Amino acid sequence: MQPYINLNADMGESFGKYRIGNDAELMKVIRSANIACGFHAGDATVMVQTVRLALAHGASIGAHPGFNDIWGFGRRQIRMNASDLEYMVTYQIGALQAIASAQGARVTHVKPHGALNNMAHHDAEIATAIARGIRAADRELIFVANACSEMVKAGHAQGLKVAEEAYVDRTYTESGLMTPRTEPHAVIVDAQVAARQVLRFVEEQAIITPSGKRLPSALRSFCTHGDEPTALALATQVRSELERQGVRVVPLTEMAF
Repeated sequence: MQPYINLNADMGESFGKYRIGNDAELMKVIRSANIACGFHAGDATVMVQTVRLALAHGASIGAHPGFNDIWGFGRRQIRMNASDLEYMVTYQIGALQAIASAQGARVTHVKPHGALNNMAHHDAEIATAIARGIRAADRELIFVANACSEMVKAGHAQGLKVAEEAYVDRTYTESGLMTPRTEPHAVIVDAQVAARQVLRFVEEQAIITPSGKRLPSALRSFCTHGDEPTALALATQVRSELERQGVRVVPLTEMAF
């Protein structure tokens, strides 16, 4: 078993008076926060509140850029040319950088959201546009990228630090992509099942599909979707089991790249 791992969560996804997720409690469990930047969710006030929560609990701060799709929560595919996509990513990172700086904090990683993340998994042009957008904002940012994806290759090609990521609350297809939400058993809601999956992935350093197929990956981080009602229970169980096995759960900024 490797000595340390990162737990992150997608957060700051409320909007105006609409509340999504239990960020206040989840932030106590995870070690890195992926904060929505106002395109798929979030707004300036929510961003400030989430940055302050991260500071209070010692979680490293990351931008969570997605498509400009409040209505669909960023989970609908939008076709864009590569340059526009690159600039869109840089724009969202820049917004959070300004918010974080005003609170005495710093953005240290970027993790794409929703449909953008899924499309970039297997599309090299989209993955490269995201990596270029990250590099334009700050070459020192850590690219949190789906394990076994084109994003991992693109991040390395652009000279970025890359943290390969798997999910606490999702199952996987034979290609290493998350099972689509439209399919049965795509989302894991049982905390014990989630913890067993994470421990197995960490131990074997691989994504393992329901059929048993093993996809090797240098996994560094595991994500929980903060908008899921089971997020807190799953993240808490996973962290408890990792620490019981002697694995330190640390912010991305404390990992070696």
